[in-house]
Formats: sequence, C-alpha cells, structure tokens
Amino acid sequence: MTQKENPQFVDNFANIKVIGVGGGGQNAVNRMIDEGIHGVEFISVNTDSQALMLSSAPVRLRIGDKLTKGLGSGGNPEIGQRAAEESREEIAEMVQGADMVFVTAGMGGGTGSGAAPVIARIARDAGALTIGVVTRPFTFEGSHRRRTAESALQELSDGVDTLIEIPNDRLLQIV
Repeated sequence: MTQKENPQFVDNFANIKVIGVGGGGQNAVNRMIDEGIHGVEFISVNTDSQALMLSSAPVRLRIGDKLTKGLGSGGNPEIGQRAAEESREEIAEMVQGADMVFVTAGMGGGTGSGAAPVIARIARDAGALTIGVVTRPFTFEGSHRRRTAESALQELSDGVDTLIEIPNDRLLQIV
C-alpha cells in the first residue's frame, strides 16, 4: 500500500531522532543533513551558542544557559554534564514521543563527553530505544583527551541500549 492509497501510512513509521551533542555531534548531524538523509528528526545540542548557530539542524537546543551563559564548556566534561542536567526538562520535551534516539558525539571534549550520557539516559528513561554513535579521539590529540573519552564512554554505555564506537584513527586509515 502506498502513501497515496492510505494517508495514515506516514503515521505508521517509527519516530526517530538523531541528536548531535557538542561540536563533534553537531558536525555529524550537519553531514547527515548535507547527504540528504530523510525520515528522521535532526537535533543539535550544544553549550556554545556561536557553534550552535552553525548547525543545519532544524531543532537546536542550547543547554546550561545559567552555567555557561552560552560560552561553551571549555573542554570540561563536568561542565557539559552539569549543563545537560540544568536543561533536563527541555531535553525530556525534545525526546518526547521518540521510538528511537541516536545520540552522536565526539568523545574527549567537554559538551559531547559530559552531556551525551545525560541525554542518552533521559531518552532511554522516556522509553526510546537509545543508540550511542560516538568517535574516539585521534592518538595525536593526547592522553588527557583519551582518558576523558574513556571515562565518558563508560558513562554513556550505562545509558544506552547499544553503543557504536568509531576510533578516529581508523577513519584516517580508510581515507
């Protein structure tokens, strides 16, 4: 049966949301939009208002306004986490009604590492099948960023149904 034969057909699809968190997640969402992916709702979440203005996503959420005043997390995942917790109600509204939520972020920085686990837990608690799709930092980015990423990945794995990790170093090998 086609959509023209049954207008209700469109309503039978799963409600899928892709949430890009932080700079890396926002870049991933922009890339998906540029590639013409349809059938999902794209959302960008960031603590940095200037970065958020560069998002192509139709839905944008700046988190942690009281904490960061729109200036970002400064690479501190604790700030990213607190920003997401401050904006918990807005995040819950954003994921409301979703059947499936993909949370994408680059691990190792502040907003992605700190906020993505909080957002994932909120989505899963709302009843959505929740999938994390994240990148690990390049080796050349250093041990601090790697440790931050490892800690964030542990936090994120507790809040998702499935976690897909992509090492950035592997991407260099493919290209």
